Amino acid sequence: MATLLRIDSSASGDASATRALTARFADGWRTQGPGFDVIERDLHADPPPHLPDASLHRPPAERAPEPFPAAAALQAAFVDELRRADAIVIGSPLYNYSVPSPLKAWLDYVHVPGWIGPSADPPKPLAGTPVVVLTSRGGTYDPGTPTEHWDHGSPLIEVVLGGMLGMTVTIVAADAAIALTSPKSAHLAPRRAAEVAAAERRVDELVLRCAGVAAR
Repeated sequence: MATLLRIDSSASGDASATRALTARFADGWRTQGPGFDVIERDLHADPPPHLPDASLHRPPAERAPEPFPAAAALQAAFVDELRRADAIVIGSPLYNYSVPSPLKAWLDYVHVPGWIGPSADPPKPLAGTPVVVLTSRGGTYDPGTPTEHWDHGSPLIEVVLGGMLGMTVTIVAADAAIALTSPKSAHLAPRRAAEVAAAERRVDELVLRCAGVAAR
């Protein structure tokens, strides 16, 4: 059995570009065979509460007696989903130049260095797990432009899941979403369409790559 963890965080419902891309990824995963299953976690529909205390960044064994049992149980569920996953796809639209707040809360819950991070035993038990981050951005972030470094969402995910937990993170971005809502940016509509089409092709490629890793 090969398990994909699909995480969505967009507030845009059926109009969400990232939800369409994560759905495409999940559908492609299921077509790889009868043993390719999907766990779905919608962080917008069922948002995790803010982390109640910094002690939850320590492994459970160091917190006995557990002062926040409800939060600890939710954290254990999130970590269990990560451990069960052979691959992860995350829909992370750029909100105010960062990740949506429910996704930030999820990252806070799963970043436990002594449990699944660098100081865990064994170190970084999730190392090498492929993570595909699908992001939709309103503006454009071309190299050499003033907005080139304004996306602080994708780097945050790369630091936590890649740098700290050792997963293999791939970012796929589709820019110029503002063309869909702002008459002043309508000239960007062809670019937006091209960006989404390129993201869809990339998703199809990454499904095959991640499925290949999971089947080893």
